[in-house]
Amino acid sequence: MSLLRQVLLDSHRIAALSAVEWDLLVRQARHANLLGRLYRRLQAADLLAQVPERPLHHMESAAVMADRQHMLVRYESRFLRDTLAGLGLPLILLKGAAYVVGDLPAASGRVFADIDILLPRERLPEAESALIMTGWIGEPLDAYDQRYYRQWMHELPAMRQMHRGTALDVHHTILPPTARLKPDAQALIRDSVEIPGSPGMRTLQPTDMVLHSACHLFHDGESENLLRDLSDLDLLLRHFSREPNFWPQLVARAAAMDLQMPLRLALRYLVQVLACPVPDSALQALKAERSQGVAEHTLDWIYSRTLRPQHSSTRDWATPLCRKLLYIRGHWLRMPPHLLFVHLARKAWVGPTTISAAALQNDPR
Repeated sequence: MSLLRQVLLDSHRIAALSAVEWDLLVRQARHANLLGRLYRRLQAADLLAQVPERPLHHMESAAVMADRQHMLVRYESRFLRDTLAGLGLPLILLKGAAYVVGDLPAASGRVFADIDILLPRERLPEAESALIMTGWIGEPLDAYDQRYYRQWMHELPAMRQMHRGTALDVHHTILPPTARLKPDAQALIRDSVEIPGSPGMRTLQPTDMVLHSACHLFHDGESENLLRDLSDLDLLLRHFSREPNFWPQLVARAAAMDLQMPLRLALRYLVQVLACPVPDSALQALKAERSQGVAEHTLDWIYSRTLRPQHSSTRDWATPLCRKLLYIRGHWLRMPPHLLFVHLARKAWVGPTTISAAALQNDPR
């Protein structure tokens, strides 16, 4: 078990840390993008007085950086809301931006690279035009990558604000249309909820927010921020589950949205890794307590190495292999075999030098 995970499970563990362990904890938290959250957690537990000066400075700096990002996200979201209001569309925020503007616990100390929003697919052309008119420009992609995003993916090519540098991902659903799982994008939009105190801004309803986070964790195939994203999901569930009947509603919504698989994996690893208080009834409803044979044990082997800080102290000989297998699994889940073969063959032929940073963010090699 990594030192960071030990401290996330028991903050009072810091009282016994040596100088060398403090150095390791800071490095692991930085690689997991959890340094600011670690600071906020120790602050909430009134334990900052026990943190040595140099580690404290590192953690506090990360928390200040996160706070600054949050301020910029709130600022940028108002511009986006006003742009979409001209089309009669609300601003539906996803993931990190939703946590921040919605003032959710999952925003605590969180840093992120872009703002994610959700729009109806049939409104994408006019929304993209309106965004371009207000200073948003697409990342340079070749013709193949443009087609890849617009025909096969669940989002437009990444955009960037030419004046402020903010990155934006415009989604029309939460999984690629070519994926085996088929959540109802219209239902996600229809059932979204207004953010209190922010007219014209909305988030997914609580159950859908959890399901989207689970999809991002256990369907995309990215490995860089898995522990941070699992921590997000842990905080979301601890917060939303205070409401009566939340767990039965979550399980029912997963079935209605065809998202039982990612939710089952999310609950399985939340319990294993972060001791999230998931009721047995939810686990049983999703059969999360039952082994699924070789496939389930293989996933355990992979995620036991990728749900860690991506730091040298937590790696073993199998970690690079597990990250590659996770990447392959993500592509396998999101594309049928014939499209996957063509896509990967072309990427292997073209090579990484012609692929933009935006393409790498969504299609890592």
